[in-house]
Amino acid sequence: MERSFKGILYPARLPTFHRLPAPDPVAELIQWFWMPEWNIEPGRTSRQHLIAHPGSNLVVELDGVVFSGPTTRASHRDLTGHGWAVGALLRPAAVSLFTDDPFSLCDMEVAVVAEDLRRSVSEAMTTYDGDARRGRAVNAFARWLACFAGPAVSEESLLANRLMDVIGSDGSVVRVEDAASALAVSQRTLQRVAKKYIGLSPAAMIRRRRLQDAADRIRLDASADLAAVAAELGYADHAHLTNDFRRYLGLPPSTYRRVVSGRHHDG
Repeated sequence: MERSFKGILYPARLPTFHRLPAPDPVAELIQWFWMPEWNIEPGRTSRQHLIAHPGSNLVVELDGVVFSGPTTRASHRDLTGHGWAVGALLRPAAVSLFTDDPFSLCDMEVAVVAEDLRRSVSEAMTTYDGDARRGRAVNAFARWLACFAGPAVSEESLLANRLMDVIGSDGSVVRVEDAASALAVSQRTLQRVAKKYIGLSPAAMIRRRRLQDAADRIRLDASADLAAVAAELGYADHAHLTNDFRRYLGLPPSTYRRVVSGRHHDG
């Protein structure tokens, strides 16, 4: 299980947030569950910034269910009032249950008709008995997805799962050919399964992991040397890291460091 805040750019601004592992019966379908809960003062808004993991999510809230496609850049969500969400970061093998073209849903959300799922998760989350409600919500979500998916998971979709695992966990994978070598398949095969089951190219997935790792290290160590961070993560130099930060997060790493550390000047 990854550290809960990876991919969240400003965790100090978060409301209550939990990340729970997927039960074994749906381990090939769900990476993990994530659950924010918030109670924002009237008239105020809490903006949450993300550089999301390279995948799609199925999200249950009190008023409905949405499928959220993969994102191509940093994104944000404004929270108001009182609420909660129970999201599942889908593994590639689950994406084809909801769309045969995840690329067409990049940076989009579409409503999913799943009243049984909405009702069962809502019942769990609105029964206030401490942390137990979160576990019940996860189990209800997992039961629904397992039934919806049925028994068959194709070998091709499992390859897509392994592709995401290798890129997400192996820092030595900095090129598409590295991933192809690790999985003993061709680069063309990886491109095909990534398009079909993920909606992002392998190169985009690698870039996302490196940006997440860079943001994580800068946030956790305000004194980190940015050139050293760039070299450690396989960037050619500091300038390439800065260019990626600007293009996909909208600000350079030095500015991000100042914001998350609360400093007014770069040290």
